[in-house]
Amino acid sequence: MDPCSMNLDQIDYKILKELQDDARISHQELSDKVGLSASPCARRIRKLEAEGYITGYGAQIEEAKMGFGFSVFVSVRLDQQVDGRLVEFEKEVRLCPEIVECWLMTGSFDYLLRLSVESLDDFERFLTRRLTKIPGVASIESSVPIRRVKHQPARIR
Repeated sequence: MDPCSMNLDQIDYKILKELQDDARISHQELSDKVGLSASPCARRIRKLEAEGYITGYGAQIEEAKMGFGFSVFVSVRLDQQVDGRLVEFEKEVRLCPEIVECWLMTGSFDYLLRLSVESLDDFERFLTRRLTKIPGVASIESSVPIRRVKHQPARIR
């Protein structure tokens, strides 16, 4: 068990779950659902924010509705696994709006990227004109997902 989570009680977990399900819920509705009055509930939310359990609030946007209905997972191997090369690659990745997620990995590839693009043609253009041009990229392997089976924003006890 993570020692940081030792500070949380069942009400805190309920608050986190309810906010994850609907971050726009009113303090009154939330307090009713978790069995607290509104003021103590609001204090707990501020504490969860201050301690870094809640890192932000936002809307979940349907990428396909925005015209980006084609996701691709791309594994990238760099020619060198030295700090300078990693920093340079990550800097370039941050400049690419097509890359919506980037993970530094263990194993045979250095990075796992999730791209959100309009089409297979859009992916090909990004691959050949941008990704392969980033200094240090030694090899790339891509996979096209068929459908998402599960999506969960965060795991809560």
